[in-house]
Amino acid sequence: MLTPNHFTFVFQHPQRAGTPYVTILGRLNTLGHPRVGLTVAKKHVKRAHERNRIKRLTRESFRLHQHALPAMDFVVIAKKDVADLDNHALTEALEKLWRRHCLQSQSC
Repeated sequence: MLTPNHFTFVFQHPQRAGTPYVTILGRLNTLGHPRVGLTVAKKHVKRAHERNRIKRLTRESFRLHQHALPAMDFVVIAKKDVADLDNHALTEALEKLWRRHCLQSQSC
């Protein structure tokens, strides 16, 4: 997702799935395929290389799961202590949240 309007659309009436480190908001779209947007605030993750790592791992996780996901717009929101997670733990947390969104929309 690229524009603020796309993010606003998701924020209006989202389905939520979250952990203490990451929240994924989702809303059905009419495009027929899922899209993802990321928010990793400097307030929560100070160093740029950590923010980039989180975004890279999130995009990779989405890429691997997009074929099983419903046609939704997703916004991934990183929370305060997400930088403390190693790559494996972050990937597992994201996989759990993707599965939860699948079950909520009952398309999997």
